[in-house]
This record gives sequence, C-alpha cells and structure tokens, in this order.
Amino acid sequence: MFEDENLVCRECGKEFVFTAGEKEFFAEKGLMNKPVRCPECRAAKKARRRAARVMHDIICSDCGKPDQVNFDPDPEKPVYCMECYLKHKEADAASAE
Repeated sequence: MFEDENLVCRECGKEFVFTAGEKEFFAEKGLMNKPVRCPECRAAKKARRRAARVMHDIICSDCGKPDQVNFDPDPEKPVYCMECYLKHKEADAASAE
C-alpha cells in the first residue's frame, strides 16, 4: 500500500527518502502532511527548540525534592516535581468522576 518516496528538504535542499514505514506511521497517527525537512534538519530544529527552553530550579511543595520546570513559578502557588504533579493530576481526575 505504501511506497518509498524521494523528497527534498526545504532547509538544506538535500534529497531524502520518506519510507513506506514512515508513511504508515504518519497514517496511523493521523498526520496528513509529508515531512518537509530531512531527518538531520528535523533533529537540529528539535535540538534548537530544546536549547532555547529556560529551566527554573524548584523545590517540590509536596516531597521537597529539587527539580526543574520550564516556567517561572509563582512564589504564591505550590509547584511540584513531575512525580508529584502526576499524582495530583490523577487525584484531580478521579475526584472529577
């Protein structure tokens, strides 16, 4: 059903293959558009986004563990490490039912 297709990267102009397996994955995820960047340029763009993210050190309001968050925490509100955040999120979802 799916066949490999040669595409041209809009960043570097290099030709790359959009494989049948990748097409199948895109279809399963409901992605309609073909990739416009080669794998190398996609990885570089992702790395730039991550590098631009400013992380803030916090101490979890529940467990006291040091962690980092990608937002500037409000000193008036509790802030949680990922583990405690997920526990609160699950508890909130359970109480909403």
